[in-house]
Amino acid sequence: MAFKASDDAFTHPVPTTPEKEGGIGLRSIHYKDLIEQKPATGWLEVHPENYFGGGIHRHYLTKARELYPLSLHAVGLSLGSDQPVDENHLRQIKELIEIYQPFQVSDHASWSASGNAHLNDLLPLPYTEESLSRLCNNIDRTQNYFGRTILLENPSSYVAFADNDMTEYDFLNEAGKRTGCGLLLDVNNIFVQSRNHSFDPYKYIDAVNPEPVGEIHLAGHIERDFEGGTILVDSHNQYVRPEVWDLFEHAIKHLGPTPTLIEWDSDFPALKDLAGEAAKAQTIIDRHAKEWNDAAE
Repeated sequence: MAFKASDDAFTHPVPTTPEKEGGIGLRSIHYKDLIEQKPATGWLEVHPENYFGGGIHRHYLTKARELYPLSLHAVGLSLGSDQPVDENHLRQIKELIEIYQPFQVSDHASWSASGNAHLNDLLPLPYTEESLSRLCNNIDRTQNYFGRTILLENPSSYVAFADNDMTEYDFLNEAGKRTGCGLLLDVNNIFVQSRNHSFDPYKYIDAVNPEPVGEIHLAGHIERDFEGGTILVDSHNQYVRPEVWDLFEHAIKHLGPTPTLIEWDSDFPALKDLAGEAAKAQTIIDRHAKEWNDAAE
């Protein structure tokens, strides 16, 4: 995937993608088991912010990187903020990029910082031209700083803005078109939002431009009841639901074989069970890979 920032025409090589598409998120609870058991998963993804301080976490990341390809999935760039991306944050991620040579780097189409305030959440954006312009400026700034393409993830959300000018998928497609960034398609987020905001998740996936999609996320969610009804929450502490697996299979038919991550951030299962979820994703990908290979010939 070539980097084509709007104000810079040069390109940069991106490390080769893993041989197997199914991957898992690495969390500290699994550090030792991963190194000892070496599960048959294709790659690992981590939040780079957990490794800014060095120390024991950096030690285990180095050991893990010796065994698997790595992707960095940031949560703190706040690309949608009405302010430039923080240069100190960029500097620390770039240091990790130079050390660990990840095959992908990503963050979210959301915001979490305003002035000196940093919020412990990924907050939604209004899908307007003004918001899109700010987001694209920060994507360009980030890609120029890193010297490589990043991926932009669709968020989970629990409220929608009344003054949206476009759909979320049009917003993401346009961000990719303007900045040359890739897209990270979180299938669980799409399903959660489809229930919370009453839209067809299959139509959403069909409307996403497949060309820039470089990664898929899968995770579990929970239901929360409140006075007005029920919402789904992207909790990352459950097994992937059957209806999300069905939506994922539809996505693979649309996108082709794509690196796919199982996210799990609390109430962790055993490492072998987490790797088993990645193997399930791999089985679905492999089932449709022949169709894609035959179509390409």
